[in-house]
Amino acid sequence: MIAGLSKAVVLYLAPLLTLTTIVLSVIVFLSPVIILHDQVALLTVTPLKGLDGPSVFLGLLGSCSRLSNSAPLNCTAPTISPVFDVSALPENAPSRLLSAPAASTPAFIAIAIAFSMSFFITFTLVSFRHKMGSRIGGAFEKPLFQHLSAWIGFFGFLIGLTSFLIVRMWFGKAVQDFNDSIEFQRSQAPKLVAAEGNAFTMMWVAYAFYAVPIIVSLAKLNVKASK
Repeated sequence: MIAGLSKAVVLYLAPLLTLTTIVLSVIVFLSPVIILHDQVALLTVTPLKGLDGPSVFLGLLGSCSRLSNSAPLNCTAPTISPVFDVSALPENAPSRLLSAPAASTPAFIAIAIAFSMSFFITFTLVSFRHKMGSRIGGAFEKPLFQHLSAWIGFFGFLIGLTSFLIVRMWFGKAVQDFNDSIEFQRSQAPKLVAAEGNAFTMMWVAYAFYAVPIIVSLAKLNVKASK
């Protein structure tokens, strides 16, 4: 039973988790500028609960904003070095605190996504090599290919997680400073609140899933090396 469960994890669950990681990463990378304009973001500035007012949604490639809850969204052009459009916010809002991280950060996240896609392909080929016949499957049986697959996945995991930790600290500081500035203005402050977006939750889930196939892949190498 344990052997069957282990085989199912390697053959089916691990590739599925890797694919889920890729989908979630791409969604976070493209939102809110290209897709899910007001549904997925790294940082949001919205009116206080029950009030109507301007909203801003920030992401890796740019921002989207609207003047009121019922107004249409305006999004910036996607770029790896975005300048957020916060013109929808009132003049007394601390808009200068809402800036993008270094342009290299989205670039590194894009590289991490490319690594995870490559790992998904190579890991799946290695896992299902026994179904491809001796000629094709034999190529994926070679230790060099399996080592390459494992290290591609590991470096993709490391680059992506590190980049998102940097983004998390950057926007976390922006949220804190924005809300502190609003509170400092007291009665003159705009009725707005900044918050970390749901994109971070999606990424923590994605990389928790990603860890499973990485561990499986490295464990298989360790077992072979110990023989």
